[in-house]
Amino acid sequence: MSNLKMRYVAAYLLAVLGGKASPAAADIEKILSSVGIEADSEKLKKVISQLEGKTVDELIAEGREKLSSMPAGGAAPAAAASAAPAAAAEEKKEEKEAKKEESESEDEDMGFGLFD
Repeated sequence: MSNLKMRYVAAYLLAVLGGKASPAAADIEKILSSVGIEADSEKLKKVISQLEGKTVDELIAEGREKLSSMPAGGAAPAAAASAAPAAAAEEKKEEKEAKKEESESEDEDMGFGLFD
């Protein structure tokens, strides 16, 4: 089932949650068409055959087992966390430069305007 598109599985689960104990192809097609997706009959048959007779709880348990075996990929969150302070420091530096430029322009007009 790993090569199945999640949209078919999600539509199947929505049909089950909607009260259909064993959704038919027409039920899944109706759900998919409601969001503008045209169902592939071969994939749909495969989903129905592989999910038939299983409860939502069993499917969720199987999915959790598969997810727990996947690597977490901790490098990306760590890189993002280390980039955040650097971005904040850069932002503060830009703010200081903007304030400095603003104060310099105030000094140039000597505190009064031409039309005051």
